[in-house]
This record gives sequence, structure tokens and C-alpha cells, in this order.
Amino acid sequence: MTERFRPLLAAIGGVVLLALGGCGGSGGDGNGGGGGGGGTTCPPGGTTLTAQNFGTQFFQSYCTRCHSSTLSGAQRNGAPEGLNWDMLDVVRAHADEINEEAGVTDGNVNTSMPPSEPRPPDDERRKLSEWLSCGAP
Repeated sequence: MTERFRPLLAAIGGVVLLALGGCGGSGGDGNGGGGGGGGTTCPPGGTTLTAQNFGTQFFQSYCTRCHSSTLSGAQRNGAPEGLNWDMLDVVRAHADEINEEAGVTDGNVNTSMPPSEPRPPDDERRKLSEWLSCGAP
């Protein structure tokens, strides 16, 4: 292969990966959780859920014990550095990933996060999906 085709092949490979990433997967954790692919949309009239009346409390209750900008190393219990759910801009940037792990996609309740108690009930997971799909206002 000549050097002049490498960038083209890399670009094509990237497009293929993006396309495959958008497809629903089987994901889940064996607990009824579904996998990838969205399936949650913002209601036609929008949402009444906001960071102030829902999002912040949800993440404080279930997520920031590991996903916090104030934690590092072993304190994060395996949560990747930079995935800090106490920062609204980071939540918005990772909304699809969060939904696939802790929300509802394609009618399936995703329960892989959080990995331990306390865990949100299904109705809160549905609210999380609605809030995230509306842009996490």
C-alpha cells in the first residue's frame, strides 16, 4: 500500500467505526439491562426536568461517589479519570454513554451503573433518560 492511500483508509475506517458505534448492541449486564443505541427521545413538549430539580440530585445520590472531580486514583473505584458527573458540561458531553449504562434505551432499563447500592429505581432511570435526551437542561 502506498503512503498516499493511508489517510484515505484511515478516514474510511473511522467512518465505519462511527457507523457501527451508532448501532444498538446487546450490552447490558445480565440484569435486564439493555445495550446501546438510544431509543429515548425528548418528549414533544420538552421536559420539566432540569439540573436543579433532578439531574444534580440524581448524580449526587448514585454516581459521584466514584465519578467526581474531587476524587483520584483508588478513590474512584475504577471510574475513568475525566468522567466526572459533578460537572454538567461533562455529563452533557457523555449523555449517550451515561444513558446506555444507567438509563433506559430501546425500552430496556440499563442497570450496569452504578455497580453497587444505592441504585436508582427504574422510574428514576426513566427520568434520567428523558433529562439526558432533552439536552440535560
